[in-house]
Amino acid sequence: MQAGFHFWNFSVPGAPESLPTVLADTARAAEAGGFTQFTVMDHWFQMDRVAPATEPMLEAFTTLGFLAAHTSSMRIGPLVTGVTYRYPGLLAKIVTTLDVLSSGRAMLGIGAAWYEREHHALGVPYPALAERFERLEEALQIALQMWSDDDGPYEGTHYRLAETLNSPPAIQRPHPPIMIGGKGEKKTLRLAAQYAQIINLTTSDPAEVAHLLDVLRGHCDRLGTDYDAIEKTVIASAADPFDADFLPQMQRLADLGITQVVLGTRPADPVGWVERLSEGIVPKLAEL
Repeated sequence: MQAGFHFWNFSVPGAPESLPTVLADTARAAEAGGFTQFTVMDHWFQMDRVAPATEPMLEAFTTLGFLAAHTSSMRIGPLVTGVTYRYPGLLAKIVTTLDVLSSGRAMLGIGAAWYEREHHALGVPYPALAERFERLEEALQIALQMWSDDDGPYEGTHYRLAETLNSPPAIQRPHPPIMIGGKGEKKTLRLAAQYAQIINLTTSDPAEVAHLLDVLRGHCDRLGTDYDAIEKTVIASAADPFDADFLPQMQRLADLGITQVVLGTRPADPVGWVERLSEGIVPKLAEL
């Protein structure tokens, strides 16, 4: 099992002046320590369900561009962007740029968006959930068209593009992988089955993961897509990897077909935390 690292809390000592150094050092330590993926939040405010919204939050793709210059092998991307945050054509262009400048290491992590407060605060439209899912599917279609040889128009219900020209093209072929994050059974997992190369389930409970994977397989069977071709990952950012139950839980997930667990940062000492994980946990995950 591989390990991903999710940098979700920017309230590090000395912030904001210390953030460039802390981010670069954390990413370099993660890469040297065997992590295969490095992700950041894509929010404008800190999530008020876990910390005050007033805590520091960096814009995701600017941060990822910075991290691309300080790493060389890890996959990088947002976990995950909301479909409402950027027009889909612009989003595909941004991810393409990140892929080019990282020498083929970008991914598009995307979901239907949920944080209503930050939308209203910054004047960004926040449609009803059903419409956000409609927009999500159109955004996926637009990204795939922009990553294809078809630079013609796109006509959807919510988005209309006169041209899907995207030059230079992405480095990765056929395109940067699409990650869909969440665990909604009717819509999220269906979209993952139809469009994604990676699914990130927002649970690490083995029983729940087993059920969700069965649902995903059912969607793949109905759509005629390849269940086995989808990389299956979970996020365990709130877990204590040094708890005695953690590695047995990861073994159960590996037995289900999970190939990566995403671990979270500890803002008091992100570099030290990565080094502890690299020494004590990442090698043991690799054995699963």
